[in-house]
Amino acid sequence: MGCAQGKFSSACSPSTGLQKLKIENGYMEKREYAGHRRSTGLRFSGRLNNSDFPPKNYNGGFSSDGSGGGSGGDRKYSNRSGEKEGIDGDGRKDSQRALLNDTEELVDGWPKWLTDNVPKKVLASLVPKSAENYDKIDKVGQGTYSNVYKARDRDTGKIVALKKVRFDTSEPESVKFMAREIMILQKLDHPNVVKLEGIATSRLHYSLYLVFDFMQTDLASIITRPEGRLTEPQVKSYMHQLLSGLQHCHERGILHRDIKGSNLLIDKSGMLKIADFGLANYYSPEHKRPLTSRVVTLWYRAPELLLGSTDYGVGIDLWSAGCLLAEMISGWPIMPGRTEVEQLHRIFKLCGTPSEDYWKKLRLSTTFRPPKSYKPSLFEAFGEFPESSLGLLSTLLALDPAYRGSASSALQNEFFYTSPLACDLSGLPVIWREEDEFAQAREQRKHGKSKMKRRARTYRERGSKDLMAEKPKEDSTQSKEEPEKNGEPKKVQIQEPGSSTSSSSSGTKLTRQAESPPFLASPFHLLSEQ
Repeated sequence: MGCAQGKFSSACSPSTGLQKLKIENGYMEKREYAGHRRSTGLRFSGRLNNSDFPPKNYNGGFSSDGSGGGSGGDRKYSNRSGEKEGIDGDGRKDSQRALLNDTEELVDGWPKWLTDNVPKKVLASLVPKSAENYDKIDKVGQGTYSNVYKARDRDTGKIVALKKVRFDTSEPESVKFMAREIMILQKLDHPNVVKLEGIATSRLHYSLYLVFDFMQTDLASIITRPEGRLTEPQVKSYMHQLLSGLQHCHERGILHRDIKGSNLLIDKSGMLKIADFGLANYYSPEHKRPLTSRVVTLWYRAPELLLGSTDYGVGIDLWSAGCLLAEMISGWPIMPGRTEVEQLHRIFKLCGTPSEDYWKKLRLSTTFRPPKSYKPSLFEAFGEFPESSLGLLSTLLALDPAYRGSASSALQNEFFYTSPLACDLSGLPVIWREEDEFAQAREQRKHGKSKMKRRARTYRERGSKDLMAEKPKEDSTQSKEEPEKNGEPKKVQIQEPGSSTSSSSSGTKLTRQAESPPFLASPFHLLSEQ
Protein backbone atom coordinates (compact mmCIF):
# COMPACT_ATOMS: atom_id res chain seq x y z
CA MET A 1 0.00 0.00 0.00
CA GLY A 2 1.08 3.48 -0.69
CA CYS A 3 1.75 5.91 2.05
CA ALA A 4 -0.10 9.18 1.86
CA GLN A 5 1.83 12.33 2.74
CA GLY A 6 0.50 13.78 5.97
CA LYS A 7 -0.46 17.42 6.37
CA PHE A 8 1.67 19.76 8.43
CA SER A 9 0.02 20.58 11.70
CA SER A 10 0.00 24.11 12.98
CA ALA A 11 2.22 23.07 15.88
CA CYS A 12 4.88 21.64 13.58
CA SER A 13 4.76 23.91 10.56
CA PRO A 14 8.04 24.49 8.68
CA SER A 15 8.18 28.13 9.72
CA THR A 16 7.53 27.28 13.38
CA GLY A 17 10.08 24.50 13.38
CA LEU A 18 12.68 26.73 11.76
CA GLN A 19 11.95 29.48 14.23
CA LYS A 20 12.31 27.03 17.11
CA LEU A 21 15.66 25.84 15.73
CA LYS A 22 16.86 29.44 15.44
CA ILE A 23 15.92 30.18 19.03
CA GLU A 24 17.62 27.02 20.33
CA ASN A 25 20.84 27.98 18.53
CA GLY A 26 20.84 31.57 19.78
CA TYR A 27 19.96 33.13 16.44
CA MET A 28 18.54 36.68 16.60
CA GLU A 29 16.68 38.29 13.77
CA LYS A 30 17.83 41.68 12.49
CA ARG A 31 15.40 44.30 13.69
CA GLU A 32 15.20 48.06 13.62
CA TYR A 33 15.15 48.16 17.40
CA ALA A 34 16.57 45.83 19.99
CA GLY A 35 16.07 45.94 23.70
CA HIS A 36 18.78 46.95 26.13
CA ARG A 37 20.42 44.83 28.76
CA ARG A 38 18.84 45.52 32.10
CA SER A 39 22.16 45.50 33.93
CA THR A 40 24.17 47.75 31.61
CA GLY A 41 21.70 49.54 29.37
CA LEU A 42 23.68 48.45 26.31
CA ARG A 43 22.03 47.01 23.23
CA PHE A 44 22.39 43.22 23.09
CA SER A 45 24.15 42.30 19.86
CA GLY A 46 25.43 38.80 20.41
CA ARG A 47 28.09 37.43 22.71
CA LEU A 48 30.92 39.94 22.63
CA ASN A 49 33.90 40.38 24.88
CA ASN A 50 34.19 43.51 26.97
CA SER A 51 36.73 44.91 24.53
CA ASP A 52 34.26 44.56 21.66
CA PHE A 53 31.95 47.22 23.06
CA PRO A 54 32.69 50.70 21.74
CA PRO A 55 33.22 53.53 24.22
CA LYS A 56 30.42 55.82 25.29
CA ASN A 57 31.80 58.78 23.35
CA TYR A 58 33.00 56.72 20.38
CA ASN A 59 32.13 58.75 17.29
CA GLY A 60 31.05 55.74 15.29
CA GLY A 61 29.94 53.41 18.05
CA PHE A 62 27.12 53.92 20.50
CA SER A 63 25.29 57.05 19.43
CA SER A 64 22.04 58.68 20.29
CA ASP A 65 19.73 58.79 17.27
CA GLY A 66 22.72 58.17 15.05
CA SER A 67 24.35 61.47 15.94
CA GLY A 68 27.43 59.89 17.50
CA GLY A 69 28.98 60.43 20.87
CA GLY A 70 25.75 61.24 22.70
CA SER A 71 24.18 59.67 25.71
CA GLY A 72 20.66 58.63 26.40
CA GLY A 73 17.99 57.70 23.90
CA ASP A 74 17.92 54.50 21.89
CA ARG A 75 21.52 53.71 21.15
CA LYS A 76 22.39 51.99 17.90
CA TYR A 77 25.54 50.05 17.12
CA SER A 78 27.03 51.15 13.84
CA ASN A 79 30.44 51.23 12.24
CA ARG A 80 32.54 54.35 11.82
CA SER A 81 31.45 55.14 8.27
CA GLY A 82 27.78 54.63 9.09
CA GLU A 83 27.43 51.79 6.56
CA LYS A 84 25.54 48.58 7.17
CA GLU A 85 27.37 46.09 9.33
CA GLY A 86 28.85 43.02 7.73
CA ILE A 87 30.49 39.85 9.00
CA ASP A 88 33.87 38.78 7.67
CA GLY A 89 35.26 35.31 7.18
CA ASP A 90 36.08 34.64 10.82
CA GLY A 91 32.61 35.62 11.99
CA ARG A 92 33.58 39.00 13.42
CA LYS A 93 31.57 42.05 12.49
CA ASP A 94 33.33 44.74 10.47
CA SER A 95 32.53 47.35 13.12
CA GLN A 96 34.05 45.16 15.83
CA ARG A 97 37.23 44.59 13.82
CA ALA A 98 37.55 48.31 13.03
CA LEU A 99 37.04 49.19 16.68
CA LEU A 100 39.68 46.76 17.90
CA ASN A 101 42.20 48.00 15.35
CA ASP A 102 41.50 51.60 16.33
CA THR A 103 41.85 51.06 20.07
CA GLU A 104 45.11 49.16 19.66
CA GLU A 105 46.77 51.81 17.50
CA LEU A 106 49.16 54.19 19.25
CA VAL A 107 50.99 57.26 18.00
CA ASP A 108 54.06 58.17 20.07
CA GLY A 109 52.50 56.25 22.95
CA TRP A 110 49.18 58.14 22.79
CA PRO A 111 45.87 56.73 21.53
CA LYS A 112 45.20 57.69 17.92
CA TRP A 113 41.82 59.22 18.80
CA LEU A 114 43.71 61.73 20.97
CA THR A 115 46.46 62.62 18.49
CA ASP A 116 43.86 63.05 15.75
CA ASN A 117 42.14 65.81 17.75
CA VAL A 118 44.87 67.44 19.85
CA PRO A 119 47.91 69.30 18.44
CA LYS A 120 51.16 67.40 18.81
CA LYS A 121 52.81 70.35 20.56
CA VAL A 122 50.33 69.93 23.41
CA LEU A 123 51.43 66.33 24.06
CA ALA A 124 55.12 66.75 23.23
CA SER A 125 56.30 67.42 26.79
CA LEU A 126 54.02 64.87 28.47
CA VAL A 127 54.61 61.18 29.17
CA PRO A 128 51.79 58.86 28.02
CA LYS A 129 50.10 57.08 30.88
CA SER A 130 47.10 54.80 31.11
CA ALA A 131 44.12 55.53 33.33
CA GLU A 132 44.41 51.95 34.58
CA ASN A 133 47.50 53.03 36.52
CA TYR A 134 45.17 54.76 38.99
CA ASP A 135 42.61 53.44 41.46
CA LYS A 136 39.67 55.75 42.04
CA ILE A 137 38.97 56.38 45.73
CA ASP A 138 36.22 58.98 45.76
CA LYS A 139 34.51 61.63 43.67
CA VAL A 140 35.44 64.99 45.20
CA GLY A 141 34.13 67.51 42.69
CA GLN A 142 31.77 67.95 39.80
CA GLY A 143 31.33 70.75 37.28
CA THR A 144 29.65 71.51 33.99
CA TYR A 145 32.59 70.33 31.93
CA SER A 146 34.45 67.91 34.19
CA ASN A 147 34.46 65.63 37.23
CA VAL A 148 37.26 65.40 39.78
CA TYR A 149 38.27 62.19 41.56
CA LYS A 150 40.59 61.38 44.41
CA ALA A 151 42.74 58.50 43.20
CA ARG A 152 45.84 56.49 44.02
CA ASP A 153 48.77 55.91 41.70
CA ARG A 154 49.23 52.13 41.57
CA ASP A 155 52.97 52.38 40.96
CA THR A 156 53.89 54.84 43.71
CA GLY A 157 50.87 54.74 46.03
CA LYS A 158 50.70 58.55 45.84
CA ILE A 159 47.30 60.20 46.26
CA VAL A 160 46.47 62.42 43.28
CA ALA A 161 43.53 64.31 41.82
CA LEU A 162 42.16 63.15 38.47
CA LYS A 163 40.15 65.66 36.50
CA LYS A 164 38.08 63.87 33.88
CA VAL A 165 37.73 66.33 31.02
CA ARG A 166 34.72 66.30 28.76
CA PHE A 167 35.98 64.95 25.43
CA ASP A 168 33.75 64.20 22.47
CA THR A 169 35.24 63.90 18.98
CA SER A 170 31.86 64.72 17.47
CA GLU A 171 31.86 68.12 19.23
CA PRO A 172 34.79 70.24 17.99
CA GLU A 173 34.21 72.85 20.71
CA SER A 174 34.79 70.35 23.53
CA VAL A 175 38.05 69.24 21.90
CA LYS A 176 39.08 72.88 21.51
CA PHE A 177 38.42 73.72 25.18
CA MET A 178 40.24 70.62 26.38
CA ALA A 179 43.35 71.30 24.28
CA ARG A 180 43.38 74.97 25.32
CA GLU A 181 43.22 74.09 29.03
CA ILE A 182 46.19 71.74 28.69
CA MET A 183 48.25 74.34 26.80
CA ILE A 184 47.45 77.02 29.38
CA LEU A 185 48.43 74.75 32.28
CA GLN A 186 51.72 73.93 30.55
CA LYS A 187 52.45 77.63 30.14
CA LEU A 188 52.03 78.38 33.86
CA ASP A 189 54.61 77.59 36.53
CA HIS A 190 54.07 79.33 39.86
CA PRO A 191 53.70 78.25 43.51
CA ASN A 192 50.19 79.74 43.59
CA VAL A 193 48.96 77.97 40.45
CA VAL A 194 48.20 74.26 40.20
CA LYS A 195 50.74 72.27 38.23
CA LEU A 196 49.75 69.70 35.62
CA GLU A 197 51.57 66.50 36.61
CA GLY A 198 50.50 64.46 33.60
CA ILE A 199 47.73 63.10 31.41
CA ALA A 200 46.13 59.66 31.56
CA THR A 201 43.91 58.17 28.89
CA SER A 202 41.43 55.33 28.75
CA ARG A 203 41.41 54.28 25.11
CA LEU A 204 38.32 52.09 25.24
CA HIS A 205 36.17 54.84 26.70
CA TYR A 206 37.64 57.93 25.04
CA SER A 207 38.32 59.37 28.48
CA LEU A 208 41.00 61.95 29.24
CA TYR A 209 42.22 62.63 32.78
CA LEU A 210 44.39 65.55 33.89
CA VAL A 211 46.60 64.53 36.82
CA PHE A 212 47.30 67.00 39.65
CA ASP A 213 48.59 66.85 43.21
CA PHE A 214 45.74 66.22 45.59
CA MET A 215 44.76 69.27 47.68
CA GLN A 216 43.15 68.99 51.09
CA THR A 217 40.53 71.75 50.83
CA ASP A 218 39.62 75.06 49.15
CA LEU A 219 39.21 78.67 50.21
CA ALA A 220 35.41 78.43 50.28
CA SER A 221 35.63 75.73 52.95
CA ILE A 222 38.18 77.73 54.92
CA ILE A 223 35.94 80.82 54.95
CA THR A 224 32.88 78.91 56.19
CA ARG A 225 34.65 76.69 58.71
CA PRO A 226 32.89 76.51 62.11
CA GLU A 227 35.88 77.91 64.01
CA GLY A 228 34.92 81.44 62.96
CA ARG A 229 36.14 84.20 60.69
CA LEU A 230 39.67 84.55 59.42
CA THR A 231 41.95 86.99 61.20
CA GLU A 232 43.34 90.02 59.37
CA PRO A 233 46.86 88.49 59.02
CA GLN A 234 45.31 85.32 57.58
CA VAL A 235 43.20 87.31 55.10
CA LYS A 236 46.28 89.22 53.98
CA SER A 237 48.22 85.99 53.48
CA TYR A 238 45.54 84.37 51.31
CA MET A 239 44.92 87.60 49.38
CA HIS A 240 48.62 88.07 48.67
CA GLN A 241 48.86 84.51 47.35
CA LEU A 242 45.80 84.99 45.14
CA LEU A 243 47.10 88.23 43.61
CA SER A 244 50.55 86.67 43.09
CA GLY A 245 49.01 83.80 41.13
CA LEU A 246 46.86 86.20 39.08
CA GLN A 247 49.90 88.35 38.35
CA HIS A 248 51.69 85.30 36.94
CA CYS A 249 48.70 84.42 34.74
CA HIS A 250 48.06 87.96 33.47
CA GLU A 251 51.72 88.59 32.63
CA ARG A 252 51.51 85.56 30.33
CA GLY A 253 48.36 86.79 28.63
CA ILE A 254 45.95 84.42 30.38
CA LEU A 255 42.58 85.30 31.91
CA HIS A 256 41.21 82.78 34.40
CA ARG A 257 37.57 83.93 34.06
CA ASP A 258 36.23 81.91 37.00
CA ILE A 259 37.90 83.11 40.19
CA LYS A 260 35.90 81.99 43.24
CA GLY A 261 36.55 80.30 46.56
CA SER A 262 35.97 76.73 45.38
CA ASN A 263 38.53 77.19 42.56
CA LEU A 264 41.27 78.28 44.98
CA LEU A 265 42.70 75.09 46.44
CA ILE A 266 44.68 74.87 49.68
CA ASP A 267 47.36 72.24 50.28
CA LYS A 268 48.34 70.78 53.65
CA SER A 269 50.91 73.54 54.28
CA GLY A 270 48.37 76.34 53.65
CA MET A 271 49.61 77.26 50.18
CA LEU A 272 46.84 78.65 47.95
CA LYS A 273 46.76 77.49 44.33
CA ILE A 274 44.54 78.80 41.54
CA ALA A 275 42.84 75.83 39.86
CA ASP A 276 40.26 74.92 37.23
CA PHE A 277 41.34 76.65 34.03
CA GLY A 278 38.46 75.19 32.05
CA LEU A 279 37.09 78.66 31.22
CA ALA A 280 40.48 80.36 30.91
CA ASN A 281 41.49 82.02 27.65
CA TYR A 282 44.26 84.04 26.06
CA TYR A 283 44.10 87.81 25.72
CA SER A 284 46.36 90.54 24.42
CA PRO A 285 45.90 94.27 25.12
CA GLU A 286 47.57 95.06 21.80
CA HIS A 287 45.51 92.65 19.70
CA LYS A 288 42.05 92.64 21.20
CA ARG A 289 39.41 90.23 20.00
CA PRO A 290 35.83 89.64 21.11
CA LEU A 291 35.41 87.17 23.98
CA THR A 292 32.25 85.64 25.38
CA SER A 293 30.60 87.39 28.31
CA ARG A 294 29.10 84.12 29.63
CA VAL A 295 31.92 83.45 32.06
CA VAL A 296 32.56 83.72 35.82
CA THR A 297 30.15 82.50 38.51
CA LEU A 298 27.31 84.99 39.02
CA TRP A 299 28.24 86.23 42.52
CA TYR A 300 31.78 87.09 41.34
CA ARG A 301 30.94 88.38 37.86
CA ALA A 302 32.06 91.89 36.92
CA PRO A 303 29.38 94.44 35.88
CA GLU A 304 30.73 94.77 32.32
CA LEU A 305 30.18 91.02 31.82
CA LEU A 306 26.64 91.26 33.18
CA LEU A 307 25.99 94.05 30.68
CA GLY A 308 27.19 91.86 27.80
CA SER A 309 30.64 93.28 27.10
CA THR A 310 32.88 91.19 24.84
CA ASP A 311 35.86 93.55 25.12
CA TYR A 312 37.42 93.01 28.52
CA GLY A 313 40.72 92.18 30.17
CA VAL A 314 42.34 91.51 33.54
CA GLY A 315 39.71 93.63 35.28
CA ILE A 316 37.22 90.76 35.41
CA ASP A 317 39.61 88.60 37.48
CA LEU A 318 40.42 91.55 39.76
CA TRP A 319 36.71 92.20 40.39
CA SER A 320 36.32 88.56 41.47
CA ALA A 321 39.36 88.95 43.74
CA GLY A 322 37.74 92.01 45.34
CA CYS A 323 34.56 90.04 46.03
CA LEU A 324 36.65 87.32 47.69
CA LEU A 325 38.55 89.85 49.82
CA ALA A 326 35.28 91.16 51.25
CA GLU A 327 34.01 87.59 51.68
CA MET A 328 37.10 86.53 53.64
CA ILE A 329 36.71 89.47 56.01
CA SER A 330 32.93 89.21 56.51
CA GLY A 331 32.61 85.42 56.39
CA TRP A 332 29.91 85.30 53.70
CA PRO A 333 29.40 86.35 50.03
CA ILE A 334 28.74 90.07 49.76
CA MET A 335 26.52 90.03 46.65
CA PRO A 336 24.61 86.71 46.37
CA GLY A 337 22.29 87.58 43.50
CA ARG A 338 19.79 85.05 42.16
CA THR A 339 19.58 86.46 38.62
CA GLU A 340 21.74 88.66 36.43
CA VAL A 341 19.35 91.60 36.86
CA GLU A 342 19.36 91.23 40.64
CA GLN A 343 23.14 90.94 40.62
CA LEU A 344 23.43 94.22 38.69
CA HIS A 345 21.16 96.02 41.15
CA ARG A 346 23.22 94.71 44.09
CA ILE A 347 26.36 96.04 42.41
CA PHE A 348 24.84 99.45 41.70
CA LYS A 349 23.55 99.75 45.28
CA LEU A 350 27.04 99.04 46.63
CA CYS A 351 29.19 100.86 44.08
CA GLY A 352 26.77 103.53 42.87
CA THR A 353 24.98 104.12 39.57
CA PRO A 354 27.33 104.38 36.56
CA SER A 355 27.70 107.80 34.97
CA GLU A 356 26.84 108.64 31.36
CA ASP A 357 30.52 108.51 30.48
CA TYR A 358 30.62 104.91 31.73
CA TRP A 359 28.02 103.76 29.21
CA LYS A 360 29.63 105.67 26.35
CA LYS A 361 33.18 104.62 27.16
CA LEU A 362 32.44 100.92 27.44
CA ARG A 363 29.83 101.00 24.66
CA LEU A 364 27.43 98.95 26.74
CA SER A 365 23.72 98.49 26.36
CA THR A 366 21.59 100.77 28.52
CA THR A 367 18.83 98.16 28.77
CA PHE A 368 19.73 97.34 32.37
CA ARG A 369 20.19 100.93 33.46
CA PRO A 370 18.69 101.17 36.98
CA PRO A 371 15.40 103.07 37.28
CA LYS A 372 16.83 105.30 39.98
CA SER A 373 20.32 106.46 40.82
CA TYR A 374 22.30 105.07 43.77
CA LYS A 375 25.11 106.68 45.68
CA PRO A 376 28.18 104.59 46.50
CA SER A 377 27.73 102.89 49.87
CA LEU A 378 30.85 100.75 50.01
CA PHE A 379 32.35 102.50 53.04
CA GLU A 380 29.05 102.33 54.92
CA ALA A 381 28.51 98.65 54.04
CA PHE A 382 32.06 97.72 55.07
CA GLY A 383 32.29 100.02 58.08
CA GLU A 384 33.45 97.20 60.38
CA PHE A 385 36.22 96.10 58.02
CA PRO A 386 39.86 96.95 58.79
CA GLU A 387 40.49 100.49 57.63
CA SER A 388 43.51 99.44 55.57
CA SER A 389 41.34 97.10 53.49
CA LEU A 390 38.87 99.75 52.31
CA GLY A 391 41.30 101.34 49.87
CA LEU A 392 42.06 98.03 48.14
CA LEU A 393 38.37 97.08 48.11
CA SER A 394 37.32 100.36 46.50
CA THR A 395 39.98 99.84 43.82
CA LEU A 396 39.16 96.22 42.98
CA LEU A 397 35.40 96.87 43.03
CA ALA A 398 35.50 99.95 40.80
CA LEU A 399 32.74 99.99 38.17
CA ASP A 400 35.17 101.08 35.47
CA PRO A 401 37.63 98.20 34.85
CA ALA A 402 40.36 100.68 33.98
CA TYR A 403 40.34 101.93 37.58
CA ARG A 404 40.93 98.45 39.00
CA GLY A 405 44.54 98.53 37.95
CA SER A 406 46.47 95.27 37.78
CA ALA A 407 47.44 92.44 40.08
CA SER A 408 50.94 93.94 40.31
CA SER A 409 49.62 97.31 41.47
CA ALA A 410 47.24 95.63 43.93
CA LEU A 411 50.20 93.83 45.54
CA GLN A 412 51.74 97.25 46.22
CA ASN A 413 48.65 98.49 48.07
CA GLU A 414 49.12 99.74 51.64
CA PHE A 415 46.84 96.93 52.80
CA PHE A 416 49.81 94.53 52.70
CA TYR A 417 52.21 96.94 54.44
CA THR A 418 50.00 98.04 57.33
CA SER A 419 50.19 96.32 60.71
CA PRO A 420 49.27 93.59 61.37
CA LEU A 421 51.20 92.10 58.47
CA ALA A 422 50.35 88.89 56.66
CA CYS A 423 51.11 85.76 58.65
CA ASP A 424 53.35 82.92 57.55
CA LEU A 425 51.90 79.69 56.20
CA SER A 426 52.27 78.21 59.67
CA GLY A 427 49.79 80.78 60.99
CA LEU A 428 47.01 79.74 58.61
CA PRO A 429 44.13 77.45 59.65
CA VAL A 430 45.22 73.85 60.25
CA ILE A 431 43.64 71.53 57.74
CA TRP A 432 46.12 68.65 57.93
CA ARG A 433 46.68 66.60 61.05
CA GLU A 434 49.49 64.18 61.82
CA GLU A 435 47.05 61.33 62.20
CA ASP A 436 45.92 61.98 58.62
CA GLU A 437 49.50 61.60 57.45
CA PHE A 438 49.93 58.39 59.46
CA ALA A 439 46.66 57.06 58.05
CA GLN A 440 47.84 57.77 54.51
CA ALA A 441 51.18 56.05 55.20
CA ARG A 442 49.35 52.99 56.56
CA GLU A 443 47.12 53.00 53.51
CA GLN A 444 50.14 53.10 51.20
CA ARG A 445 51.77 50.18 53.06
CA LYS A 446 48.51 48.26 52.88
CA HIS A 447 48.30 49.03 49.18
CA GLY A 448 51.86 47.74 48.67
CA LYS A 449 51.09 44.47 50.47
CA SER A 450 47.89 43.91 48.50
CA LYS A 451 49.80 44.59 45.29
CA MET A 452 52.35 41.89 46.20
CA LYS A 453 49.54 39.46 47.02
CA ARG A 454 47.92 40.11 43.63
CA ARG A 455 51.19 39.41 41.88
CA ALA A 456 51.71 36.16 43.82
CA ARG A 457 48.15 35.04 43.04
CA THR A 458 48.70 35.81 39.36
CA TYR A 459 51.87 33.70 39.30
CA ARG A 460 50.06 30.78 40.98
CA GLU A 461 47.22 30.97 38.49
CA ARG A 462 49.61 31.04 35.56
CA GLY A 463 51.34 27.95 36.96
CA SER A 464 48.02 26.11 37.34
CA LYS A 465 47.13 27.01 33.75
CA ASP A 466 50.43 25.56 32.52
CA LEU A 467 49.84 22.32 34.45
CA MET A 468 46.32 22.00 33.07
CA ALA A 469 47.65 22.53 29.56
CA GLU A 470 50.24 19.73 30.01
CA LYS A 471 47.79 17.10 31.37
CA PRO A 472 45.87 16.54 28.11
CA LYS A 473 49.16 16.00 26.27
CA GLU A 474 50.21 13.31 28.76
CA ASP A 475 46.83 11.59 28.52
CA SER A 476 46.95 11.53 24.73
CA THR A 477 50.50 10.11 24.79
CA GLN A 478 49.46 7.33 27.15
CA SER A 479 46.40 6.47 25.07
CA LYS A 480 48.57 6.16 21.96
CA GLU A 481 51.12 3.94 23.69
CA GLU A 482 48.58 1.49 25.19
CA PRO A 483 47.29 0.04 21.88
CA GLU A 484 50.85 -0.36 20.65
CA LYS A 485 51.84 -2.27 23.77
CA ASN A 486 48.89 -4.62 23.44
CA GLY A 487 49.66 -5.15 19.77
CA GLU A 488 46.22 -4.00 18.75
CA PRO A 489 45.79 -2.01 15.55
CA LYS A 490 44.55 1.55 15.97
CA LYS A 491 40.84 1.83 15.24
CA VAL A 492 39.33 4.85 13.60
CA GLN A 493 35.74 5.53 14.58
CA ILE A 494 33.61 7.91 12.56
CA GLN A 495 30.47 9.22 14.18
CA GLU A 496 27.73 11.48 13.08
CA PRO A 497 27.59 15.00 14.51
CA GLY A 498 25.55 15.04 17.68
CA SER A 499 26.48 11.49 18.71
CA SER A 500 27.49 10.54 22.24
CA THR A 501 31.22 10.78 21.51
CA SER A 502 31.03 14.27 20.10
CA SER A 503 28.86 15.43 22.96
CA SER A 504 31.23 13.98 25.53
CA SER A 505 34.18 15.75 23.95
CA SER A 506 32.33 19.05 24.05
CA GLY A 507 31.46 18.34 27.65
CA THR A 508 35.15 17.89 28.39
CA LYS A 509 35.91 21.31 26.91
CA LEU A 510 33.25 22.93 29.03
CA THR A 511 34.65 21.27 32.15
CA ARG A 512 38.14 22.53 31.40
CA GLN A 513 36.84 26.05 30.90
CA ALA A 514 35.02 25.89 34.21
CA GLU A 515 38.18 24.73 35.99
CA SER A 516 40.28 27.59 34.59
CA PRO A 517 40.84 30.49 37.00
CA PRO A 518 38.37 33.37 36.68
CA PHE A 519 39.27 36.57 34.84
CA LEU A 520 40.55 39.19 37.25
CA ALA A 521 39.03 42.54 36.33
CA SER A 522 41.01 45.67 37.03
CA PRO A 523 39.64 47.68 39.98
CA PHE A 524 39.97 50.75 37.77
CA HIS A 525 37.04 49.69 35.58
CA LEU A 526 34.78 51.71 37.86
CA LEU A 527 36.75 54.81 37.02
CA SER A 528 36.79 54.27 33.28
CA GLU A 529 33.03 53.64 33.20
CA GLN A 530 32.22 57.03 34.58
